Amino acid sequence: MTMQLRNFLFLLLLLAPLFTPAQTGPWSPVNDKIRSPWAEQLDPTNPLPEYPRPQMQRSNWQNLNGLWFYAITNRGDQKPTSYDGHILVPFAVESALSGVGKAVGATKELWYRRTLEIQKPRRTDRVLLHFGAVDWEAEVVVNGKSVGIHQGGYDPFYFDITEQLNPGRSQTLEVRVWDPTDEGPQPRGKQVNNPHGIWYTPVTGIWQSVWLETVPESHISQLKNTPIVDQNAFSIHPHIHSAKPGHRVRIRVLESGRLVGEREVAPGSEAVIPVSNPRLWSPAHPFLYDLEIQLMEGRRVIDQVSSYTAMRKISMEKDKNGIQRMLLNDEFLFQYGPLDQGWWPDGLYTAPTEEALLFDIVKTKEMGFNMIRKHVKVEPARWYYHCDRLGMLVWQDMPSGDMGNRWESRPGVIGKGTEKQRTPESETIFKKEWKAIMDANHNFPSIVVWVPFNEAWGQFKTEEIVDWTVAYDPSRLVNGASGGNYTLSGQIMDMHNYPDPVMPDPAIWGSHQIIVLGEYGGLGLPVEGHTWQEKDNWGYQSFKNEAELGSRYEQLIKDLRPLIPLGLSAAIYTQTTDVEVEVNGLMTYDRKVMKFDPKFLFELHQSLYEIKISTK
Repeated sequence: MTMQLRNFLFLLLLLAPLFTPAQTGPWSPVNDKIRSPWAEQLDPTNPLPEYPRPQMQRSNWQNLNGLWFYAITNRGDQKPTSYDGHILVPFAVESALSGVGKAVGATKELWYRRTLEIQKPRRTDRVLLHFGAVDWEAEVVVNGKSVGIHQGGYDPFYFDITEQLNPGRSQTLEVRVWDPTDEGPQPRGKQVNNPHGIWYTPVTGIWQSVWLETVPESHISQLKNTPIVDQNAFSIHPHIHSAKPGHRVRIRVLESGRLVGEREVAPGSEAVIPVSNPRLWSPAHPFLYDLEIQLMEGRRVIDQVSSYTAMRKISMEKDKNGIQRMLLNDEFLFQYGPLDQGWWPDGLYTAPTEEALLFDIVKTKEMGFNMIRKHVKVEPARWYYHCDRLGMLVWQDMPSGDMGNRWESRPGVIGKGTEKQRTPESETIFKKEWKAIMDANHNFPSIVVWVPFNEAWGQFKTEEIVDWTVAYDPSRLVNGASGGNYTLSGQIMDMHNYPDPVMPDPAIWGSHQIIVLGEYGGLGLPVEGHTWQEKDNWGYQSFKNEAELGSRYEQLIKDLRPLIPLGLSAAIYTQTTDVEVEVNGLMTYDRKVMKFDPKFLFELHQSLYEIKISTK
């Protein structure tokens, strides 16, 4: 055993806090809607027990998911003195798996409460309380003292609660949540108070894991990992909280356990670490390098986290016909994937289990797709981790909100499409949360495209927002206006068309932007016994059986293929699963029925990737 390992294990022993589980009580799913197979596997005493932050792992952590008390009060009232019952965290209060299934709305607030026992840490240690995501405004109260308010439904946040801890072991944790859904200007994606069509049930409250960790006063607070493929190197930028004179940060890069790069830098400094003969990440070969980051004081390890990264490059370059192409690791790869909403009939925004979270990605890969467009929603960190390790490219949307402007889906048309005239408050909310989402997910190599706007939903100051996004993360491409209200900002021209594949004329657009088909398809098939409601389900084009559906889809692929040599770089089929009344999924909403044979789709899709485009 090395000296560093002994020091690290000793440190963990000193820091490890003692916890008690959340309150236990009666729990069962509510409502009579369909449920996924994993709903029956959910353990209410230990839901979603996996480590929530794969990109920055420590050993001494404690999951706080489980049964909490809840109450719904009028907005602005004092905190409740009694509670309505139990809620299963981290499932939104409207969901079946929460055990509550109640609406909240803009005039109400949702309160959570639980007690726990924490051994007060050493004077030099800090206790951090983490939330994966809470929709939308969350105030955290520890032992009756407010520790902070966070606004943003899609980005992780934490508070240092050390000073609010009681001298004894028993502590009380409360969370107040307010979410106006579609009555406010905040990003909310597909949520509406009156679900219909492509708009779904509200999601209010805690919907990702809650957890604690104890850290030294000086500790690693953030990592920014970026591949530099052209230099065969990684840029690793560790951020240190409360750095002291003489502190150093040691960063080690490992390939299958073998050390291939190492640097020591001052806290807050970037380390550029060359790697000889790097292994490139791609859907066919999703190789990940391990990272070890240590905060050092002399030879002593003060804090340590583990992470990973990948050598991956996404770029654009003109082909021999002068048309911009999307390249992965300097080679053309047609990107093809489904529009993925990430909704569940029982958990809404939250998959019931880790197996469920993984299921959609695995099935998407089995069906021969190499990309997923995550549509106006952000997933928990573990979802992106699975995309990283399985080799699934991701286009990440910004969740939309504050809608009301007009949409023009045709490129080059003036007179219809408008920009949303947002209030200063609304603009600030959007910009703050978009930056937070990009920061939180920067380290996932699977994400290759950012999408700030979709179909003009709340689209505003397009050039400013898109140009900022391009400048803020030059390691990825930016699809500035997916599906309409186009500008020449960003690197991608993205047309939507249902059901048949089409593309913007590359002679007009291709010299400036990459041409993609951001949405198409939408072939609908309701499967009896597996629909959100018994009738009035819909798709963009409806079919009576799987044979008709498969034949029509095969024709779509035949019509899509000739567009690739003409200049098309990517296409996105709507959609991964049925969602509420939409029945145009590749599988049903409950994931119990595959509407297509995965082998049939896999073989069909290979013809899209066989087309070679030279940019040399």
